[in-house]
Amino acid sequence: MIVAGEASGDLHGASLIRELKSIDSSIEIFGIGGDKMIAAGMKAKYHIKQMAFLGFIEVIRHLPFINKVKHDLLQIVEDEKIQTIVLIDYPGFNLNIAKKLNECGKKIIYYISPQVWAWGKGRIKKIKSLVKKMLVIFPFEEKMYRDSFVEAEYVGHPLVEHVAQYDFMSKEELIKNFQLDNSKDILLILPGSRKQEIKKIFPECISAASRLADKFNMQIVVACAENINENIFRLVSPESNYKIVKGFTYDLLKHSAFGIIKSGTSTLEAGYFQLPFVVVYKTNALTYLIGKNLAKVTNIAMANIILGKTVVPEFIQNDVNTDKIFYSCKDILNDKTKIDIMKRHLSEIKNRLGNTGASKRAAEIIYAAMNES
Repeated sequence: MIVAGEASGDLHGASLIRELKSIDSSIEIFGIGGDKMIAAGMKAKYHIKQMAFLGFIEVIRHLPFINKVKHDLLQIVEDEKIQTIVLIDYPGFNLNIAKKLNECGKKIIYYISPQVWAWGKGRIKKIKSLVKKMLVIFPFEEKMYRDSFVEAEYVGHPLVEHVAQYDFMSKEELIKNFQLDNSKDILLILPGSRKQEIKKIFPECISAASRLADKFNMQIVVACAENINENIFRLVSPESNYKIVKGFTYDLLKHSAFGIIKSGTSTLEAGYFQLPFVVVYKTNALTYLIGKNLAKVTNIAMANIILGKTVVPEFIQNDVNTDKIFYSCKDILNDKTKIDIMKRHLSEIKNRLGNTGASKRAAEIIYAAMNES
């Protein structure tokens, strides 16, 4: 069984499934995933679209459904006599169900660690008691876990192989395929892969982007996650001077001139492509207060955290407003030196993520664990 709960987990999970099936084509895989994991061969009981809860309040509101999901997964584990479970990130749900699976004597492997270094190391004790092995994607995570006597192995970051295997469009093809303006640079907005995120973040971002596009003669493109209905953007904002592109985020990151990007995996992806950008994040007020008290890091953007310094500006909660975003972006776009310095810092992210082959290494470790007595 493999359990993922977000778009990034679906991408990484699909690569993992393909590698597992290349080792042993007879493997049957059940669990939770998205279109990519299903296409790779998963028998999904639930789709990640159904699991898109953001923050403590949303989770509480959906507790009856969440409990049903857990019950159904545990039933599949029993019915199919599953012994090995792979959990991909998504710690709120996965660490909870891990407790039940552990009580049933199942072998739990965690691929792509929860950000325990951001949320306090108390979670490591919980992981140690529940998880057989952590397969981590940053070198510092392996040391952190091993220092706490948790079995961990660094496999590399799957983003590297996703980019290496991706069939990019040229900028000319991108412009032609989506009827963009060849004479204008692309101002990219990545507003997240959950409806709650988009409702809170997009109106301010598109408002600021509209002013930036007018000032710098740019065109706005909104990268829409594959699990999101495009109509939501029209519903939450009256602005209409933008194009929506669904499912070609890597092409957009490569060919855009500047980005306004929601905090998450996408900030690491943007950094990998050396796209100058700013980060935005806004959630329910109570969720934010709880998270702020728990967080142990200065930055929230993965790109900044990996680089160990604030390379890209961050706008969090009440700072997600049109004026603040506009003036910060204007300041950067007006200064070529600032752009060049940001790009130079972001270029270091490639070095920090290691070489290709993370999914293959993870699959080999998981397959070996499956066949241990």
